[in-house]
Amino acid sequence: MAENKKPFRRFSKRSKPQTIEDRIKGFILRNSKNGFYTRASTISYKFNVSDEQSWEIVGALLVEGGIEAVHDERTGEMKLCETGKTYQILSKESKRKRQKSNGTRKNKPKKAKPIP
Repeated sequence: MAENKKPFRRFSKRSKPQTIEDRIKGFILRNSKNGFYTRASTISYKFNVSDEQSWEIVGALLVEGGIEAVHDERTGEMKLCETGKTYQILSKESKRKRQKSNGTRKNKPKKAKPIP
């Protein structure tokens, strides 16, 4: 009867935990796949690493070539995205801004003109 029993399957080999670099790269790629940039300043507090370490990781990822950087025109802040998706994300970002501004215009009550 013991011969027919299956081995207990809960004991399986676990994969190695991802390094911080892999987690950051995955986060940036996931954001760009969803149509968003990742600001370089958010990496340090999102992944609980120092600013210096986050900039080293960003630099290594940029040198590796899977990620590219764009600087915001107004703030000058560095934004990261997947290589080749810069203009797609830029157009999605502008569409979202237009929709947001159109939505706020529609919600504002119109002022009544005074009767002379």
